[in-house]
Amino acid sequence: MKLIPLCRSLSLILCGMLAISSLDAQIRLAALGGIQSTNFIQKNSIPGFDTANGNYYSSNTGFELGVLAEIPLGKYNLYIQPGVKYSAKGNQYARSYDSSFYQNDTLYNQHTLNLNYIEMPVFLTWKLPLSKDQKNQFYISAGPYFAFIYGASQSYQNRVLEYNSTNYIYKSGTEDLTVGNGTGEYKTFDIGFSAKAGFELGSVLIGAYYSRGLTNAYTSSYPASFHNEVFGGSLGIWLNKIKPVIPPVTDADQDGTPDTDDSCLTIPGVPKYHGCPVPDSDHDGINDEQDSCKDVPGLSRYHGCPIPDTDMDGLNDEEDSCKTIPGPVKYHGCPVPDRDLDGVNDDMDRCPDQPGPADNQGCPVVKAEIVKRAQFVAANVLFAINSTTLTKSSYPALRELADTLQANPDLSLLIEGHTDNEGEPDYNMQLSLDRAESVKKALLRYGIAENRIQVKGFGATKPIAHNDTAAERARNRRVVFVFQLKNR
Repeated sequence: MKLIPLCRSLSLILCGMLAISSLDAQIRLAALGGIQSTNFIQKNSIPGFDTANGNYYSSNTGFELGVLAEIPLGKYNLYIQPGVKYSAKGNQYARSYDSSFYQNDTLYNQHTLNLNYIEMPVFLTWKLPLSKDQKNQFYISAGPYFAFIYGASQSYQNRVLEYNSTNYIYKSGTEDLTVGNGTGEYKTFDIGFSAKAGFELGSVLIGAYYSRGLTNAYTSSYPASFHNEVFGGSLGIWLNKIKPVIPPVTDADQDGTPDTDDSCLTIPGVPKYHGCPVPDSDHDGINDEQDSCKDVPGLSRYHGCPIPDTDMDGLNDEEDSCKTIPGPVKYHGCPVPDRDLDGVNDDMDRCPDQPGPADNQGCPVVKAEIVKRAQFVAANVLFAINSTTLTKSSYPALRELADTLQANPDLSLLIEGHTDNEGEPDYNMQLSLDRAESVKKALLRYGIAENRIQVKGFGATKPIAHNDTAAERARNRRVVFVFQLKNR
């Protein structure tokens, strides 16, 4: 048994109970200890057990040490007395063998069972005053106890025959025993009944006690029951006195601040704020003592602060998929992607899936002669006035364009249709798209696969000259051919 940790634990319990008793002047606290005779009673149905073994078991001497609280119940001198104490229990086995009758390898065998319990009794106590001032009283108590085992060990000493010799040798020692619920183990918990009686002489307690376990305290490999039994005498002393009851201070809102000091009589609060609730300066539902941003409304999970924006891109971290890298809302707070990794982001890249230089708007560079030829062809593609019908002079140029596409199977073509600003914008937008479609249909007739051609209509949204003169408007009425390298 380790006495130092035990004494430290009981000291902590004593300090704690003293603190509790100081909060309520009607609670008294006593320290007590005693010497006791303990037994570990075994009952079984094994024939001849008492003769063979049982008669050799006897009681052992132990002690108890603990603290006891006392709470008055009001009338009839009745009290509740809960306590915590250490109790050393067990028994002793001693047997001598007469070698004059028969040869035996053991002359003497003695072992002592040491069971160390922490008990928590609860007594119902009645007191009979023996003096007018009630300082001297007779008491009688009874109640249950709940205990858990602190440690179990067995010390032994014997005289046994030395191996291959006629000499007997003396052996002694101590071994730890197993605690648990398995076979051959001492039970972790024990529940029993206690009774005591004695005298209270001023602050001194003198009495006798008895306790008996009600639960089986050991699991044997054969049908049997084992119960702790204790007889003892104790001596104790009350550590504090009951003080007169002071009339309660008026506290209308029951917040612990007397009404005389309470600035918010009907609203519970804290003394620090004169009985008023802890303020919430920013009205975010989180009081100032828990609010890290007292003047800015926020959320409880951020200690009263707004949701952070680590990368300061205007999108809070809970909605930002890239918390440490600024990016627009369109991409959930991440930078604009660059799928083809050509250094031109997808919003600026006309060919987002094909690497290309920035000066070519992110598209692969097509051979200069092909681009130049496409510009020449575009200049010779003409339409009837205010129509999508191609002029006859356009077809030789489109034939040449088709030949270029057939000679360069890696190329695809984007046809852009444009108009001047005369007429309604919606009409011009549709006219530019329809003219681009007319060019596409002509190229399809020349055997170009449809998946190699895209068309877009821009109406008058992308002029290359002012629309102030007829010549400038003529330049804006155009078709643009943009060659692109197909995805591989």
